[in-house]
Amino acid sequence: MKKKNFITIGTFDGVHTGHRFLFGCLEKFAAQYRQKPLILYFPLPPKTLLSKLPEMTVLTLPEEKKKLLKAAGTPALPLDFSYCQHFSPDQFFNWLLKKYNLGGLIVGADFAFGKNRQGDVNFLQQQCKRLSIPCEIAKFSKVGTEKISSSLIRKILASGDITRANSLLGRPYQVTGRVIKGHKLGRKLGFPTANLDTGIYKILPLGVFAVKVRVGRKFYNGFCNIGFRPTVNTIDDKLPLVEVNIFDFNQSIYGRKITIWFAEKLREETKFQGLEALIRQLKKDRERAQHLLTSFSSPL
Repeated sequence: MKKKNFITIGTFDGVHTGHRFLFGCLEKFAAQYRQKPLILYFPLPPKTLLSKLPEMTVLTLPEEKKKLLKAAGTPALPLDFSYCQHFSPDQFFNWLLKKYNLGGLIVGADFAFGKNRQGDVNFLQQQCKRLSIPCEIAKFSKVGTEKISSSLIRKILASGDITRANSLLGRPYQVTGRVIKGHKLGRKLGFPTANLDTGIYKILPLGVFAVKVRVGRKFYNGFCNIGFRPTVNTIDDKLPLVEVNIFDFNQSIYGRKITIWFAEKLREETKFQGLEALIRQLKKDRERAQHLLTSFSSPL
């Protein structure tokens, strides 16, 4: 007889410490009931896919999430939200039974699913009880009195508090983008930058940050400005610009994808009285970033 799957379902945006606690519980209950653990996830949050303003609403893009879930060690399969959203709760539950050989469930107390999120934990518990299927409701992971959640981390990142965001994620926040051509103003100032196209979905914390940069298989130190360049910008940009100054680096990398990890925030983006004042501050930023990054290990 084919072994049943003990399943958890969600978006798992950020794959943060709360999610990893849930995955640990999944492994425990799967072993207890002699089933296989299985994570079913949506590559992008349903709210993002349904929103008229999806810009900067996601902690982890699909490929990044796939890698983080793989690193978590529990088998994970993506779900097609455009397909699932039309299911009623009954249809969704029966689909889990047939397609994924459902033998047990564990979800958070605020979990809801199916068309218009009509299926809640009470519905799941009733259906599972009817079929004698174990259904576990996981406790929320908390920091103090606050529930660790993707929405909380999104708010924290929007405020630029990278230290707290990294703590709740359990890892440094990262952004991947393709290097595109800019106006080469950084080069003229003595701080050449790689300008990144990160797409519209990824949340970008505003400010100036000390960062670790991966180009190919090599890691470098650097600092990154994310914002609207108030001192030199004359363009009305809707999304912030991502500019990375990579230390001790002089290669041409236009068109290549690079990844940056945020170690610490250096300061807010500021409008300076002229380029000389900006250059003086950039020198201070570089010096402080170099100091901070000496104790920041390269991510895997």
